[in-house]
Amino acid sequence: MTLFADWRAFQRPKIVNGVPDYSVPAMAAQYAALSGYRARLAAIDPAGWPIPQQVDYQIVRAEMNGLEFDHRVRRPWATNPAFYVTIFPEESDQPAREGPFTEGGVELWSYTFPLSAKDADAVSTGVGGVAGLLAQARTNLTGNGKDLWVFGARAMRQQSADLKALASRLTPDQSALAQDVDRARNATDEFAAWLESQAASKTGPSGVGVENYNWYLQHVMLLPYTWRDLVTLMERELARADSSLAIEETKNAALPPQLPVGSVDEHGRRFNAAVTEYMAFLRERQIMTITNDMDPAMRARIGGFAAGPLEFFTQVDYRDPEVMRTHGYHWFDKARMAHNPHPSAIRRGPLLYNIFITRTEGHATGWEEMMMQAGMFDARPRTRELIYILIAQRAARALGDLRMHGENLPLEDAAAFTAANVPRGWLSLQGNLVRFEQHLYLQQPGYGISYLTGKIEVEKLLGERKRQLGDRFTLKQFMDEFNDAGLIPTSLLRWELTGEKPPEITRLLAQP
Repeated sequence: MTLFADWRAFQRPKIVNGVPDYSVPAMAAQYAALSGYRARLAAIDPAGWPIPQQVDYQIVRAEMNGLEFDHRVRRPWATNPAFYVTIFPEESDQPAREGPFTEGGVELWSYTFPLSAKDADAVSTGVGGVAGLLAQARTNLTGNGKDLWVFGARAMRQQSADLKALASRLTPDQSALAQDVDRARNATDEFAAWLESQAASKTGPSGVGVENYNWYLQHVMLLPYTWRDLVTLMERELARADSSLAIEETKNAALPPQLPVGSVDEHGRRFNAAVTEYMAFLRERQIMTITNDMDPAMRARIGGFAAGPLEFFTQVDYRDPEVMRTHGYHWFDKARMAHNPHPSAIRRGPLLYNIFITRTEGHATGWEEMMMQAGMFDARPRTRELIYILIAQRAARALGDLRMHGENLPLEDAAAFTAANVPRGWLSLQGNLVRFEQHLYLQQPGYGISYLTGKIEVEKLLGERKRQLGDRFTLKQFMDEFNDAGLIPTSLLRWELTGEKPPEITRLLAQP
């Protein structure tokens, strides 16, 4: 436990004059000191420990590998302008915000407006550091990846808009905070303009390459696949989704079309009914243990009605609101983390480098199809079409991820490929989502593939437990064990739940 606490403190940058220090000397010093922490971990032999504690050991090792990768390959502080975005109006559905970001982000969604004096001071502290951080970023950023610069500038323009929206929510007596927000917005606008002026001179690729991608998959995400394996898997999932959709559409040809929600009243009625029906289904079918915080966690994320044009997930959501409630398993995860934290301090909070995503994104994606197979949509056959459209979208964008990193495919081309391979034209290049997602995947190797790869790994685990337990297997028992293990990589879940060490962990232990 001492090593874990020391490691987490070491991983964070030092704060100098209220700003995290990502300067060349600071990062060089951190990288030089990393070997000492890895040596401390390697000096510990966990072989005789209970499996859950061995799993914790591997979590820490994977995190250290993540920092190694950041210094050796990714270097977001030097290559990725969007790393310096620090204003976040909306809550992430993940345990920690997706992608690499600097320390000290301002999570505006976590405050109640109008701000109390205490909260105004907290927001002021965060916003007040923006100008200093962006001044440092101009010196730190030396990368040549064109897409990261172009889309980093766009991310900064969005931060400016978010600061403008924040200013409009302040009360007249919060003039000091308003001035801080104004200074932060001016600094953001100037930084975005500087990025745009520099982007024209950037000529290099932004991906990490196949060899580095493979290292990240196996040493940080702890996945038993290579880049080439995943291309094959994602192509197979895209073909499966397309063919299954064609069959469903043929079967349902005589049925009326599913029309999207069309009004505020219909939205409120149908979305609340979807949560009620979903929770009742889980309870009545004995699929998992239901706790008191699950319904409110799901219902709080219903949101409001938005008139068109509809982005991809709204196209699905507005046709059958229950579908994306299944993917909203994320909110169950976050409620459990908040109200029933894991007994292990290592798993109590979010793991670093998004290494939880094969569990969180993978399971939420797999849960959509699992609930379809469990009968949730039997009364609405056309909803099966939506499930296969979702799978196609995840496969297409995963192939975009893989090709950007492995083949130097430009982000615009990855977005065009993804949009072209999503059925019904629902992922339009006229919207913002397709480029936003590909930009995330370019910044965070392995994120785009995590949805379906994690789904495959969770399905593998479920099948293994069924074979182990035979007639004693129940889905409820499986899901309770699954949830109790926490938000950790799927390979470590398999080890803990089956008692059998996965080959990817065995290979990792054999390597220096």
